[in-house]
Order: sequence, then C-alpha cells, then structure tokens
Amino acid sequence: MLENFLHLFTMSGFTAITYKQVIMIFIGIVLEYLAIKKNFEPLLLMPIGFGCILTNLPLAGFTGPGVDGLPGGLYYYMYKVGLETEVFPILIFLGLGALTDFGPLIANPWTILMGAAAQIGVFIAVFIALALGFSMKEAASIGIIGGADGPTAIYTTVKLAPHLLGPIAVACYSYMSLVPLIQPPIMRALTTRKERSVMMTQLRPVTRTEKILFPIVVAIVVSLMFPAVAPIIGTLMLGNLFRESGVVERLKNTAANELINIVTIFLAATVGSTMTGENFLTPKTLGIVAMGLVAFSGGTAGGVLLGKLFYVLSGGKINPLIGSAGVSAVPMAARVSQKVGQKENPANFLLMHAMGPNVAGVIGTAVAAGVMIQILGK
Repeated sequence: MLENFLHLFTMSGFTAITYKQVIMIFIGIVLEYLAIKKNFEPLLLMPIGFGCILTNLPLAGFTGPGVDGLPGGLYYYMYKVGLETEVFPILIFLGLGALTDFGPLIANPWTILMGAAAQIGVFIAVFIALALGFSMKEAASIGIIGGADGPTAIYTTVKLAPHLLGPIAVACYSYMSLVPLIQPPIMRALTTRKERSVMMTQLRPVTRTEKILFPIVVAIVVSLMFPAVAPIIGTLMLGNLFRESGVVERLKNTAANELINIVTIFLAATVGSTMTGENFLTPKTLGIVAMGLVAFSGGTAGGVLLGKLFYVLSGGKINPLIGSAGVSAVPMAARVSQKVGQKENPANFLLMHAMGPNVAGVIGTAVAAGVMIQILGK
C-alpha cells in the first residue's frame, strides 16, 4: 500500500516542480488578488493570472505541442490559432469598435493631436530599450506598452517579438489597470491649479451622418497609409459602424457583448499561459516592466504638455488635463481627467471632452504600431 502511494507520488507534479514555477504560480495568485480584491482590470487580469498558474503546473501539459501522435495542450492550440494568426486581438478590436463613441473626437477633431502627443512615451521607451541592448524589434514591441492598448501591444509583439509576449502583455494590462494611481501625480505636477480648474464649453452636437462616415473614412485612409494595421483598424471601424448605423442592433450587441467577452477569455488566458518561469524570471523581463512604466508615464506627460500648449493658444479655454487621456486606456483615462479636474473645481465636467483624445489614442497607438511593423516587420 505504501509502495503504491510512493509510486503515485513520484508520478505527480510535486516531484517535478521547480522554484521558478513556484514563483510564477505565486505571481499568478497575486494577479488574481489584484483582479478580485482591488478590482484592477478583472476582466483581463483574472484569466491572465489563472493562465499563468496553469501553465506552471508541471506535467499538466497545458502548453505542450504533443508528441508521438498525441494531441497537444489546450493553450498550445489557442496560441497557434488565436495569437500566432492574430485572430484574437483583431476580434477584440471589433468589439471595441462597437463599444466606442467617436462623437467627442468628431466634435473636436483637434483632440486627435493629443492622442498623437501621448505616443511620445512609445518612442521614449524604444530609445531606452535600444540603449539597454534590446533589438530594434524588441524595443518597438516594448515601446507600444506606452500606448496603454493591450490588443495593439499583443498584435505588435506577435509580429515583431513573440518571445516577449508574456511580459509585454502583463506589463501593458497592469499599467492600464493602474491608470488611476499613475496618472494623477503626473497631471498635477505638470499643471497649475488655475489650469486644472478651467471649465470647457459644451461639445457641439454630432450628426448621425458624421458618425456613419467617420469609420468608413478612417478605415480607408489609415489602411491605405499604414497597411500593416489595416486588420485592426478595419475591424475597429466595422464594429463602430455596427454601432452608429442603427440598422444592425443584433450585430452591434453581439460584437459589444458576447463576442468580445468570449475572445477576452481566450486571449487573456492564452497570454497568461506564455508566462513560464523560464521565460519570465529574467533580468530582461524586469527591464521590460520598468520600461513599460517609463513609456506609459511619458505618454501621459506628452498629452498633458500638448494640452498646456492648447491652453495658451486658446486663451485659457482648454483644460490641459484632457491631454492625459491621449493614452488608449478607454474610458478609464478620460475618467481620471474628470476626477482630477473636479477636485479643483467641483462644477467641472471634463469627461466628454477627455473622450476625444482618449479615443484618438486608440487610433494613434495603432498608427504608431503600424509604422513600426511596416518598417521592421520585413
């Protein structure tokens, strides 16, 4: 009886587990804690964390390719089908389009410049990564973290540096979830109380025709200029057309609810499954996480500084806080602009104004990714 028990124990994962796997399982548990207890991007961190736990269980075979005619693990096929082919992030953009209102951007088209200015963090991180010895493709993938757009970061990394997918995705989604903690100190440091108190005039009404033409025109123009990101821009705008046309409510509801929820589960869990101890617990990974913070902080600062310039040029009519929403964390970054502005002036309502640069940041990050992929992806 004892011999049978010992034999069974020797065949279990307890005898094969390494200290790196133990550490990664702990990291997965921490991600679950942040998702459940702290409510930090739970829709993403929860499946990422659990995917991390499962992939580091020895002998479980979740990510194995299969040998001797036996089938591979679940996450092996999900990675091959959903990430290597870029299907998951592309489908995520379809849902995001159905959820996004581009009306504030159409009403104030100049706010697209704030979305562009927030991409400065991307290029700051690229130069730092190059200085630290990363390859150009790796540096470009790391830099996209600064856009705070998880699907775009994943799409870019799969094309340029797939071996860095785990740390880049986790860093990007972690900083997205920490927007309310990271951005306010930067916003307050770069603006005066007078600037933060500025009340902006109400946005002009946007016609249905404008909202319908916008996704069509953007899809054509951006895809012609940057063919490498045509799949994500095209699906983003298709989802938005579902939303604004008013004639395909079922398709809009499916894209904005069932589809994006299902794909998010698959995408996030598969990203978590790339977080093996061997790939994750390295000085390079820690450097990626640190550079991601620099990229995100730089993007926030770039948007605010351009907002200050607009404040001056407008004679004090534009609140520079809305520039911080130029990163792609929709709509969390816009809510942070609203919250910081209301602390200085309780009667201030900046949310809809901040949504302009916020949704512009989605397009801006995709364009930045497109430039890098077109230059480096050959």
